Amino acid sequence: RLGPYTKIDIIEVPDEKAPENMSDKEIEQVKEKEGQRILAKIKPQSTVITLEIQGKMLSSEGLAQELNQRMTQGQSDFVFVIGGSNGLHKDVLQRSNYALSFSKMTFPHQMMRVVLIE
Repeated sequence: RLGPYTKIDIIEVPDEKAPENMSDKEIEQVKEKEGQRILAKIKPQSTVITLEIQGKMLSSEGLAQELNQRMTQGQSDFVFVIGGSNGLHKDVLQRSNYALSFSKMTFPHQMMRVVLIE
């Protein structure tokens, strides 16, 4: 639906290879490495919207209104960040300009990409 109105680029950052049954420390290390790769792809002027369980839930109209309001403030480069299975590193969350949630449930990031684009 957005095609006629904007350009959409999908940039994937590979998941960090991780062993089964990781400790909390190992999970944090994986999130940090993935976070560094994510942050390296974000331009300084970009408006970052992270998809988080703790984010704000909006209707389709509410999201459109939020984006429209930001565009009237001069923001035009939006980056939506979908985390891996362990979530997003704190550095990515700190870079976020807006936390968005589609559900209190966790979904595979590949599925969330399809939902987001739709």
